[in-house]
Amino acid sequence: MRKFEAESYDIVVVGAGHAGCEAALASARMGHKTAMITMSLDSIAALACNPSIGGTGKGHLVREIDALGGEMGLNIDKTFIQSRMLNTAKGPAVHSLRTQADKFRYHEEMKKTIENQENLDLIMDEVVEIAHDGQTVTGVITRMGAIYRAKATILATGVYLNSKIFIGEVSFNEGPNALGYAAYLTDSLKELGLRMRRFKTGTPCRVHRDSVDFSKMDRQDGDAKIVPFSFMNDKIEREQVPCYLTRTTAETKQMIEENIKRSAMYGGEIEGVGPRYCPSIEDKIVRFSDKETHQIFIEPEGLNTKEMYVQGLSTSLPFEIQKDMYKTVLGLENVKVMRPAYAIEYDCIDPTQLKLNLEIKGVENLFSAGQFNGTSGYEEAAAQGLIAGINAVRKIEGKEPFTLDRSEAYIGVLLDDLVTKGTNEPYRMMTSRCEYRLYLRQDNADMRLTEKGYEIGLVTEERYQKYLAKKEMVEKEFERLKEVRVTPKESNEVMEAHGFAKLNVGLSLYEFLKRPEVDYALIDELGKGAGDDVPDYVKEQCVIVTKYEGYIDKQLKQIDQFKKLESKKLSESINYSEIEGLRLEARQKLDAIKPNSVGQASRISGVSPADISVLLVYLEQMRRGKKND
Repeated sequence: MRKFEAESYDIVVVGAGHAGCEAALASARMGHKTAMITMSLDSIAALACNPSIGGTGKGHLVREIDALGGEMGLNIDKTFIQSRMLNTAKGPAVHSLRTQADKFRYHEEMKKTIENQENLDLIMDEVVEIAHDGQTVTGVITRMGAIYRAKATILATGVYLNSKIFIGEVSFNEGPNALGYAAYLTDSLKELGLRMRRFKTGTPCRVHRDSVDFSKMDRQDGDAKIVPFSFMNDKIEREQVPCYLTRTTAETKQMIEENIKRSAMYGGEIEGVGPRYCPSIEDKIVRFSDKETHQIFIEPEGLNTKEMYVQGLSTSLPFEIQKDMYKTVLGLENVKVMRPAYAIEYDCIDPTQLKLNLEIKGVENLFSAGQFNGTSGYEEAAAQGLIAGINAVRKIEGKEPFTLDRSEAYIGVLLDDLVTKGTNEPYRMMTSRCEYRLYLRQDNADMRLTEKGYEIGLVTEERYQKYLAKKEMVEKEFERLKEVRVTPKESNEVMEAHGFAKLNVGLSLYEFLKRPEVDYALIDELGKGAGDDVPDYVKEQCVIVTKYEGYIDKQLKQIDQFKKLESKKLSESINYSEIEGLRLEARQKLDAIKPNSVGQASRISGVSPADISVLLVYLEQMRRGKKND
């Protein structure tokens, strides 16, 4: 292959999935000449599996991406066809927004945004090699022989590295949805010393809408009141389409049990590790053998297609088995399969090779994000892409890395888990992973992160002013709640009519709102409402903070303790093998991961509390030594 110098950029992004899009847009919007190289312009921001954005834990990530100035929230607000708030029967810490997307419009709108973005070039080609000078990356080389020089390079290759499709005994090298695969880049990465591994994921069949009997299923409608993902959108009114809930049958279970050895996963053809929290139907039958049936959702892929996504029924069984097996599901007795289900295996990196800013250790100017880092899901990928894009910019500008810790954002939890703990399977974000989830709610993501996004130069002036206005409205409403009082005389008749306990003494509205049964509707009924000028999202903040004040204060104290350990910084130059008292396993783990704080060190698997005590003594000795010098 003849090579030629094509063009020079500040930053080159490899891949145009959800990680690549956020990375490239962040870089370009922060004023740097950026190229995004993809094997297919038709795969930009592709929703290759589930046609949805958000969900439990994932919705938090989308709102944090939006608060920092990312694009995912804005794009799904343009293109969703159903919106639902999950877990509303539980507390606000686990409320999670989920939307059904029109997958084709989602791609089209993101592609349009990228094409119109200043400082951003979109290039269709395959990156086959990383250009480098020793351990310093200088750009990329493509299949066409083009050399694109860059001050920083971001890998966002998704599931395309040496990807292989499995459908029963049939297997072939291919990317999702019959797209191409990247056959050469892995070898180049191994030459740089990166430790690679094989992971696996999968997707169910797509079936023809007209062949589905919805009368046998439970209809699932969207919420009457739509909550936007983006904080830039106060209100969205849109006609929504339904999804449907059905179940597998005993016949489904029997057919899978009889043919499970023909599954690529259980037949031994697949070597990669699959996601624990998104199992195939074979996994469900094996792991939950006591269950006769399993829940299945039928979801539209878009407004202008009759393809329906069968959530919960991914499989790597042979196609002839799939066709019969799907017909055993309630309402799918006469179903027509349009696209077969498949498993896909791909190369990715061991994420403990990353720094918290997503730069690869030991390789200068090379960052990575998304499923290449061992995660699953569009939202996890987009969050990493945004952080990688920001930090690639800060690296070439000579600025300190931008990082978020576990007490600041779900993004911080995601990155800390990957870098500090690693993962042996595709990582998925969940609210249960976040120990400070009452503070890190999706509703206050803008209050937590917009200021940070503005400081790093990604949040626009318009967004920042909107945030300041909301902050001021919340503060004023809290002042009003604490000043305005409600008396037994003016309230007890209304309270009694609702069956609520009467007041014995007068209370401020702030104290009154702490009662479980009291909401803004009741306050309005008493004639003490905030008025139409105060938006619902301001009232929401006031209600949550007021009702959960004691719990939130307790969590803030826990965060203060967490911050103390995080503030005890550890230099990358520390030679842990020379620190007396550390156990051998701890020395090896600490040397490999190079934590940047005692707090991070305490979360490394294999590092005990006793080892942390030794580290604290060591730091104190170093501090005293410097003071004496």
